[in-house]
Amino acid sequence: MHAAMWYGTRDVRWEERPDPAIQLPTDAVVRVVAACVCGSDLWTYRGARPPADPHPIGHEFVGVVEETGAAVSTLNAGDFVISPFSISDGTCAHCRRGVTTSCAQLQWYGGRDRDGRVLDGGQGRYVRVPLADGTLVATPGLPDTGQIPALLALSDVLVTGHHAAVSGGAGPGRTVAVVGDGAVGLCAVLASVRLGAERVIAFSSHADRQEVATRFGATDIIAARGDEGAAALHDLLAGEGADAVLECVGNKQSMAQAVASVRPGGTVGYVGVPLGGAELPIQKMFDDNIAVAGGVAPVRPYLPELLADVLAGTLDASAVFDLHLPMEEVAQAYAAMDERRSIKTLLWP
Repeated sequence: MHAAMWYGTRDVRWEERPDPAIQLPTDAVVRVVAACVCGSDLWTYRGARPPADPHPIGHEFVGVVEETGAAVSTLNAGDFVISPFSISDGTCAHCRRGVTTSCAQLQWYGGRDRDGRVLDGGQGRYVRVPLADGTLVATPGLPDTGQIPALLALSDVLVTGHHAAVSGGAGPGRTVAVVGDGAVGLCAVLASVRLGAERVIAFSSHADRQEVATRFGATDIIAARGDEGAAALHDLLAGEGADAVLECVGNKQSMAQAVASVRPGGTVGYVGVPLGGAELPIQKMFDDNIAVAGGVAPVRPYLPELLADVLAGTLDASAVFDLHLPMEEVAQAYAAMDERRSIKTLLWP
């Protein structure tokens, strides 16, 4: 088969790889129907966290089960499945508490399994999925092709935005502001609206992203960022901050903007991967009773609820996929997102 491989800074290649096969009785092999590039993949692409050796890349995909190991009991060949971006057993104490991204057997696509074998990345023709029962979620029957982008968003980006909104306490009567107009930030807008937020303010200086934010239900757009953006928000809210601010970037400036934008007694929900030196001003948080909650999104426990809405047609984040490319053009997909010519790129086999 062929799959995407990371070789170095801005060097992703589509190349031949060994065909995945069942290695353990808890494995499944999935034929990828659609995949995409994640904003967190760009950290690796740009060299911010390079691994020691070339490795498979990608962690968002949906597909059809081709084969299962003897111990897999909840899936069958032919099932259409959504894969969360992390691999979990579903049975350990952390998984039972809903924190599957802290699973006792946690594994990552493109990393290594518990026995040291290199795991496939999600941007390839086929993927071996360890701990398939605890990781994969099957849909009831095969979806229409038109539903696939909305289902693909459930593998990471939509659920990460939802985790930000839940962590920040978005809900009825609440004013929510979203820092970051990438795909996760836009999905945080959508999630806040779904949870019933009364007012949702998106920080965005890009017309195409502003349009998606508005389509997703944002009531206000603030084009300024940093201290200027926080000041504009306070002006908009008659001197008060937002009840909840969702930080969806992960650097020092975005976290500072989030804390400066939240009202005393409010909450910052954060899901931005903190590779840019995000910091928390403990004194201000203490003085203003600001809570901070969030982290890496435990996608798997959220899926049943969100999948039901996607299948019902009431939840659709597919607008974040503003560029569709064949999978063999994965290098162009990375370049387009790196150069901000695409919000999020979907890859078809």
